[in-house]
Amino acid sequence: MRLGVLDIGSNTGHLLVVDAHGGAAPLPAYSYKEPLRLAEHLVEHGPDEGAVSEAGVQALTAFTAQAVTVAEDKGCQDMLAFATSAVRDSANADAVLDHVHEQTGVRIAVLSGEDEARLTFLAVRRWFGWSAGRLAVFDIGGGSLEIAGGPDEAPDVAWSLPLGAARLARAHFGSGAPDDEAIRELRRRIRAEIARDAGHLLRAGVPDRAAATSKTFRSLARICGAAASSEGPLVPRALPLASLREWIPKLVAMSHDELAALPGVSPSRAHQVLPGALVAEACMDIFDLGELEICPWALREGVILERLDQLSVLG
Repeated sequence: MRLGVLDIGSNTGHLLVVDAHGGAAPLPAYSYKEPLRLAEHLVEHGPDEGAVSEAGVQALTAFTAQAVTVAEDKGCQDMLAFATSAVRDSANADAVLDHVHEQTGVRIAVLSGEDEARLTFLAVRRWFGWSAGRLAVFDIGGGSLEIAGGPDEAPDVAWSLPLGAARLARAHFGSGAPDDEAIRELRRRIRAEIARDAGHLLRAGVPDRAAATSKTFRSLARICGAAASSEGPLVPRALPLASLREWIPKLVAMSHDELAALPGVSPSRAHQVLPGALVAEACMDIFDLGELEICPWALREGVILERLDQLSVLG
């Protein structure tokens, strides 16, 4: 069957059209995306603080309407629509989703942080298979960091932290490049947040395999020398801690234009590279991981795989 998967992330709205059936890998057929940057469309002051702004609501509604047209044009039988932390954490989430539904007919489901971590874990498990053993998975999104681990398809532990690259960039880099003390304070905050619940994952012992997924980790791996996306998804890619540590001082010293010129970095996400790097470094340090393997499958694939599993049970 042909499915449309509408992913409303903190950075980007992305419709992925896939051909999928039980027992086979979802095959991407078409991709349509726009940089919505909802994490940066939150009202900062006043009675509506924490709400998605009117401009953000209109951008989301217009994108969703266009995604419906694209999905119909590409012959999708069904569309799965979900939103993550930018909408989940907003003060007016219900009103925003009701408006989009009234204008487009699409009801966007909001994934909890735990579900986001769980579904991403499912995708990574299916990609690497059972030979990966006990698996640990890390995903830095625009609004949140997801961590999950376990030996099976469903993780033993899965949780979400408000440490997304766009969220941190907005909160700490909004007035320009931070000084050394601000960087140190941000680093301390990130590590304290991750370490607080690290025992959930560490209690079961060192994972047999540790993987990372989504755009921030892919960009960091590319900066540190991993193969370009043009070489295809089957090329092994990794983010080594030693290389990342060497790069962080360089990233601190770079201008926005210099960051945007790095391999794997788009101009719209250049300001997120440094906070993303600090989160990635903290994950590897706290969980004692020398590197993270980069998995090309992430949350969208997890949503598709779970839907296919449900259909197979019903069938």
